Amino acid sequence: MTKRVDLRSDTVTQPTQAMRDAMANAVVGDDGSGEDPTINELEARYAKIVGKEAAVFVPSGVMANQIAIRVNTRPGDVIIAGRDQHVVSFELGAAARNSGVQFALVDDTTGQLNVDDVLSIIDAEADHQPHIAMVSVENTHMPSGGTPWNVRDLVALKSAIGNLPLHLDGARLFNAVVATGTSAKEFAAPANTVMTCMSKGLCAPVGSLLAGSATDMETARIERKRLGGAMRQAGILAAAGLVALDTMIDRLSEDHARAKQLATLFAQAFPEANYDPATCQTNIVSFNHPQARQIIGELEQLGVVGGTIGPRRVRFVTHAGVSDDDVTFVAEVLKNFKPS
Repeated sequence: MTKRVDLRSDTVTQPTQAMRDAMANAVVGDDGSGEDPTINELEARYAKIVGKEAAVFVPSGVMANQIAIRVNTRPGDVIIAGRDQHVVSFELGAAARNSGVQFALVDDTTGQLNVDDVLSIIDAEADHQPHIAMVSVENTHMPSGGTPWNVRDLVALKSAIGNLPLHLDGARLFNAVVATGTSAKEFAAPANTVMTCMSKGLCAPVGSLLAGSATDMETARIERKRLGGAMRQAGILAAAGLVALDTMIDRLSEDHARAKQLATLFAQAFPEANYDPATCQTNIVSFNHPQARQIIGELEQLGVVGGTIGPRRVRFVTHAGVSDDDVTFVAEVLKNFKPS
């Protein structure tokens, strides 16, 4: 059977043995009543890491983002976000379905939002346009290729929007931390709410965390219940998250190094894509190609499994399940690969 290297996403990661052991031995209680000590410990740990008063453990990153929206908006409000952000393009319209809000979209090709674009939309509210309730950013920015924000630009954005809430979708926040040397607390400081996934590069099987002020997190617990996310003896899951925070952050640099090798290989294999491998700063290789879905299908037949995030945009993601030998295998496949 042909070797298979799974580069679809870092969500395919498997929990480590240390995580499995911690899950098996977790002390649990009824989290619906705030009585699960392992969940309480994870929430407190994450809140401290990102410099917020409190945090809430939820089943998924999508739910964390959706709760943040419900905390910061009311039906009919507008959220300013990049047009390719996860909360806009990859949550199946959940913001409109769950919260009755709409988006005002700005260009985020580089992974960041232009302050002037954001301020123009805010200023338009004076012209009888809908109320702007929140600005959302993504760090790292997945569609542009896992691009980390410059923290100075985040601070400048928050300064420009003043009291308007800023939500940080930090699904891969620790990838940004490792890539830039900026702490999670520094990245989160300008944001009113911040979320991070435990189940991507950090390898926990389930769960994300949302953090913010104590008042906002009290509201978040209510919204979590409304969305069906209140859990009971879920400390079994939180135990893996604690191990993830203890053992899996520093190793993200290995994923970044392998992604950069792959970026060079893909740039060489597809010169027609005009992909600059230097843009790969974390664990995501993503570029446009006119035959995106075709090359993904043909590479999969050869054992290199990636994906598309748009009709003409491919994505390959490194993670703990990808080794140096896997990178060598991809190099061999790409050496003579031509779309049919």
